Amino acid sequence: MESKTQKPFEVYAESTPNPAAMKFVVNRMLLAEGVVEYFNRKEALDCPLALQLFDFSGVKSVFITANFVTITKDEQLDWYDIMPVLREAVRGFFVNGGRLFLRNPLADHEAPPGAAGGDTSPGGIKEKIIGMLDEYVRPAVEQDGGAIHFQDYQDGVVTLLLKGSCSGCPSSMVTLKGGIENLLKKMVPEVKEVRAVEA
Repeated sequence: MESKTQKPFEVYAESTPNPAAMKFVVNRMLLAEGVVEYFNRKEALDCPLALQLFDFSGVKSVFITANFVTITKDEQLDWYDIMPVLREAVRGFFVNGGRLFLRNPLADHEAPPGAAGGDTSPGGIKEKIIGMLDEYVRPAVEQDGGAIHFQDYQDGVVTLLLKGSCSGCPSSMVTLKGGIENLLKKMVPEVKEVRAVEA
């Protein structure tokens, strides 16, 4: 009888529009839904991988979703010097049987921003905005190593929460105003402006 062997664990690095962030893509699902982001060791106590990554000098944040980890570094460091080391740290963590989370990382969090509260009834403005973000914006943002969440809609103004590589990205405002705002204004005429807050 032939034994089934699992394919080797692979990690590759992808640059993002944010020069301070690098996306490390793995060939396994890490988080089936939602996102987690850590900005220091204290926040990352339940995530051994993030704790290990914060041991490296210059790591400013660790963002995890789907099948990738986005690491944001200090501006003084060069990716050329640290990217191979961080990639190997991520790969080695899993090859050595590391457990990504000690408990459900989303257990203490409320529902994702925008998932509840306000007008989310069928056909409501908030529901339309969330639908547009899910269908047209979220896949592109995730491809760039980040996440965007609906936070609020009031008086024609949509507020979005930026995470991962989107947070602090120099081109995020261009994308926000030139892309997302134009899309929402076209598809949801009640929208007059889109603003961002960073996690």
